[in-house]
Amino acid sequence: KDSSSSEPTTPSSQPMTSCWTFFLQPPMAAFRHVVRLLVVVSKLCGGLSPPEASSGASKLRSILASGELAVMPCCYDGLTARLVERAGFEVTFMTGYGVSASRGFPDVQLVSYGEMVDSLRTIVGATTLPTIADGDAGGGNAMNVKRTVRGFAQVGAAGVMIEDQVQPKRCGHTRGKAVVGFDEAVGRIRAACDARDELPGGGDVVIVARTDANCLSFDEAIRRCRAFRDVGADVTFLEAPKSVDEMRRYCQNVDGPKLANMLEGGLTPLLPPEHLNDLGFALAAYPTTLLSASAKAMQEALARLKDPDKGKNTDDLLLSFPDLCDTVGFNEYYAEELRYSAINTTHSS
Repeated sequence: KDSSSSEPTTPSSQPMTSCWTFFLQPPMAAFRHVVRLLVVVSKLCGGLSPPEASSGASKLRSILASGELAVMPCCYDGLTARLVERAGFEVTFMTGYGVSASRGFPDVQLVSYGEMVDSLRTIVGATTLPTIADGDAGGGNAMNVKRTVRGFAQVGAAGVMIEDQVQPKRCGHTRGKAVVGFDEAVGRIRAACDARDELPGGGDVVIVARTDANCLSFDEAIRRCRAFRDVGADVTFLEAPKSVDEMRRYCQNVDGPKLANMLEGGLTPLLPPEHLNDLGFALAAYPTTLLSASAKAMQEALARLKDPDKGKNTDDLLLSFPDLCDTVGFNEYYAEELRYSAINTTHSS
């Protein structure tokens, strides 16, 4: 309308009619209008972020900010993820060593990115715990690193670990490993942090930056951890310190949360959680404990089945069948089955 006109502006009756029509609609129809309005607002605001409490990354950040060490048994499939949660732990880690072993390979990067994503999807679907995923060396150059971080975040990883080994990488406690140069190592972590910061819809993932440069010198490993923090890493992980003194110096000379790798039989001293906490570690990973324990039990069971004349059955190695059914989720399934059977019965009557 021409603002220079002297005619009074009379509101149209149509908006008022629409307003009253909204309130006179059945509840479900009114609800649908509210949903449409929220969708419009969401698009205008760039998308509604999920509630902070529901984010695996936010849970992990809360654990890291607590000031207390979190013991972190590592999992490699849906069953081990369930077991970690049922045992009462608050965080877990998808170990590349375990995923490789479960697919019939040693941890020397014979398992592909797609296979790792598939395993992560299974693990995240089996547990409510925040899960850090092993991203190895990122799969290639900086763009590969970014794709790895984005892909893991999309299927529900709370954190992603990226390291500085030469590819194909290998378990950090085995022989033959080597690391890339300083600039390339820092570039990988910068790319991982950029991928985190560029996640759509306000997404988040914790970046764990690992260095294996202790194979060159301890001072070089410290230098890299500091540089990783400078480019935005949330957590650092100096792999394979060889003494308690090195573990202490790492915690004293690098800021931010730090991860200790407690590999039984590995290069690093095994310390109790209380000692690790006192040193200043935030996370203690146990990468092979479940895998090694299960492999030992399976080997013993197979030996007894192979040679029954020794008079040993496998009873002392086994869960009772009801306990096994509960462990793999039958009781949860039965509860859901009963819930929906009751609904169907009500409707049919």
